[in-house]
Amino acid sequence: MSTETRRVRNHIDGEFREAADGRTSEVIDPTTGTPYTTAPLSGAADVDAAMAAAEAAFPAWRDTTPATRQLALLRIADAFERHADELLATECRDTGKPLELTREEELPPMLEQIRFFAGAARMLEGKSAGEYMAGLTSFVRREPVGVCAQVVPWNYPLMMAVWKFAPALAAGNTVVIKPSDTTPASLSHAAELLAEILPRGVFNVVCGDRDTGRLMVEHPTPAMVSITGSVRAGTEVATSAAADLKRVHLELGGKAPCVVFDDADLGAAVEGIRDAGFFNAGQDCTAASRVLVHASRYDEFVEALTKAAAEVRTGDVADPDCFYGPLNNADHLAKVSGFVERLPAHARVTTGGQRVGERGYFYAPTVVADCAQDDEIVQREVFGPVISVQRFTDEEEAVAFANGVEYGLASSVWTKDHARAMRMSRALDFGCVWINTHIPLVGEMPHGGFKKSGYGKDLSAYGLEDYTRVKHVMTAL
Repeated sequence: MSTETRRVRNHIDGEFREAADGRTSEVIDPTTGTPYTTAPLSGAADVDAAMAAAEAAFPAWRDTTPATRQLALLRIADAFERHADELLATECRDTGKPLELTREEELPPMLEQIRFFAGAARMLEGKSAGEYMAGLTSFVRREPVGVCAQVVPWNYPLMMAVWKFAPALAAGNTVVIKPSDTTPASLSHAAELLAEILPRGVFNVVCGDRDTGRLMVEHPTPAMVSITGSVRAGTEVATSAAADLKRVHLELGGKAPCVVFDDADLGAAVEGIRDAGFFNAGQDCTAASRVLVHASRYDEFVEALTKAAAEVRTGDVADPDCFYGPLNNADHLAKVSGFVERLPAHARVTTGGQRVGERGYFYAPTVVADCAQDDEIVQREVFGPVISVQRFTDEEEAVAFANGVEYGLASSVWTKDHARAMRMSRALDFGCVWINTHIPLVGEMPHGGFKKSGYGKDLSAYGLEDYTRVKHVMTAL
């Protein structure tokens, strides 16, 4: 992996800029816990400039043909593929993700998702024109909403940016997007590639902290705000956006239940849940973080998962044998550690439960057994490499336990009984139900949750439609 440190800058109206007032923030390498570069800490002047650029660019971009937008997105995907080594090096420097695993698991879907939205740009559908009143013909137009303010999280900085800018651009919107202050480098780097393809002002990157994001949400220009983040952040955004009735697209937290029935293939369930629980250090809102196991197989499952988890390695970016890297930052390490430190007496840590090393933010793969439904570790999102396990006795109790949290993003069912799987897929109150697998996503299918996991869909044609508005046109014959 290249050790070159790239300069992180804002990208506004086709130009790379520092913050207008010169402020910066340190970017910390999570594998060492030490600063490795700085990024602009943008304020009101920077947000104003980006919004003005996006607003000025919108009419011309809106009026491009779908074929033109498709070609631009295809060229973006090709540019990402050509510059994959540089993008991955930047992404992994910011996040501490294992380089080769990121190349295998994140780059291909990222490219596929951009290319999906390139095709979807030419496939927007609506009701057919018709005479619903005598002498009058009606039809429906789908139009872009305008300028979109987008905020990207730190767990998948580049992929989550793709989930946001690709459908927005495909639909004909212009974008002002902010990376997390802890992982700004890959999106700033990507802006160099998009600048060679898109007209000035269509795509703008503003780096900064929560206050910068707040300025974007409160700004009068955007017609839509889209964030991926915590429930707290989503509530603040929705409240702020309500003041001038902006559209809001929220992809928030999750606490995915994995329901393992007595007839499940236990080996497959253990392997699938282990991988989906610890991938990206569990820093995934769909992570297999909460396992419900039928009482008759409970002890067997806990023993097998404990053994499998103990074999998982966390390590440095360049370590080809590690499965996940560090947690994102010092505050998050303290948060994850706190969940385990506060466990009630009836819960037991069967493996892990501690920080790994004294340098960086590494945490051991952890399994917590004998959890109760009202335990904090069951009810709240840990967002780390920690899997809780609890018993259930029958299907009714499994549904009650699975649904008994405030989140509703993703879930999985492990059983050989097709009828049971279908009943569970209907009963589980989550935006995604996997059966005998957990965590795969495809560009053609929607991703998004219920309850406090937010609203709106990423990926799929539904994701594209979220970035459009519907207009009825009626003409006299």
